[in-house]
Amino acid sequence: MRSICVFCGSSSGQDPAYADAARSLGSTLAEAGITLVYGGGHVGLMGVVANAAIDAGGEAIGVIPKSLLEREIAHNGLTDLHVVGSMHERKAMMSDISEGFIALPGGTGTLEEFFEVLTWAQLGEHDKPCGLLNVAGYYDPLLSLFDHMVDRGFLSETNRSIVLVETEPTALLGRFEEYSPPQTPKWIDKSET
Repeated sequence: MRSICVFCGSSSGQDPAYADAARSLGSTLAEAGITLVYGGGHVGLMGVVANAAIDAGGEAIGVIPKSLLEREIAHNGLTDLHVVGSMHERKAMMSDISEGFIALPGGTGTLEEFFEVLTWAQLGEHDKPCGLLNVAGYYDPLLSLFDHMVDRGFLSETNRSIVLVETEPTALLGRFEEYSPPQTPKWIDKSET
């Protein structure tokens, strides 16, 4: 694996464990020779993960829309920074240049980006691993929701298994290396057709 896209908050959140995990993920990627691809900002967890990757001798590629250059304060010390016209272009480019996707804690933007690549995986549009770094139980409510979706018949067990979850970066990267995408297409309830 040569590059992994990390989705995360432009805030650092209230628990110092979030920044610690971002720092650990950035340095772990660098030490493994994996290029960090992320949203290009210098603030919040975005800045923490990028700085950690760079400080550990790794490469960091940012992709930021023009409209967020000032709000997210584009990082000026990256290996490469792509400035694009829209959020759609940002997500498409990050997907194209990444071989896997990890979500650290973040808000609705983080979830939206993660859900888009997860949906693409479910539809068979890519076979790249998608993982959550569940720092200090941050994603426990989301994992419960996924299980609720399965229980209520809106998500198959196969598609539920696409989401890889670990609490430590090294363990998650290990799961990425072993990942084999499901061979079944998107599940549709045929009884309703």
